[in-house]
Amino acid sequence: MRPRLPRHRRAALLSASLLALLAVAAPAAHAACESGLAERMHARLHPKRTLDSALAACKAWPAYPGRSIVVLPLEREGSGAAGRTLDLEVLVIQRPDNGNTDRDAVLARVLQPEALAEDAIRIRDIRIDTGRYVLSPGARAFGLRVRYGGSSRPNPFASETLRLYVPEGGKLRQVLDEVELERDSGEWDLQCAGQFEQLRTLVSVGRPHAGDGFADLVLARTLTPLRSLVQEDGQCVEKTGTARYESLTLRYEDGRYPVPRALRAP
Repeated sequence: MRPRLPRHRRAALLSASLLALLAVAAPAAHAACESGLAERMHARLHPKRTLDSALAACKAWPAYPGRSIVVLPLEREGSGAAGRTLDLEVLVIQRPDNGNTDRDAVLARVLQPEALAEDAIRIRDIRIDTGRYVLSPGARAFGLRVRYGGSSRPNPFASETLRLYVPEGGKLRQVLDEVELERDSGEWDLQCAGQFEQLRTLVSVGRPHAGDGFADLVLARTLTPLRSLVQEDGQCVEKTGTARYESLTLRYEDGRYPVPRALRAP
């Protein structure tokens, strides 16, 4: 342990940092969405539905020249201030070399009813992950990362999840259900004293299996406890506890990677 800032300043900084975790994600819009791609796809495919433009996401897929991934969060009827449910339309788009947006072609898509829900825990943003998820020689996946955040100051909470999709013909198939990769949570007295926990996960792809052809997903998880307390001199200090490490393997079975309950979305 080591002294930090004066108690009142330390408390303010601790509160701000915990409440802002994961909410300061990526820029407000990806370049492709700034060109109006999400709005054009929404107008073409779901003109009568309400699009949450703030959560819509677009990104070029570097592995395939000219292709972009688009996510359209569509509000369901009955959603209100207390909570809401969103359908997700996920698309892979082929864009023409000449820039003619009228010729944007949908290569693969999936509409997922009630894919996301929020109440006290709000959806902060949706990002497209085009990392190297090569699950088999013929199947390259992309991911959606969803960031959640709570609004409670005494019980700060933030989380990031991942789900994976594989194009198959004109369809997209979700092969990994929403799994929690990152979490920052805790409880404190709004002054200094409190206990917190930080989860960080690294996802890697193993070798494809000869039988089903899809590789394992390996999750290397680190769980770190933290504690803040007031010393006799009035200083607020923070102590990092002993981190716990574990490695978990998700095996592809019956067309998807089953996710244990303990690893699912919050």
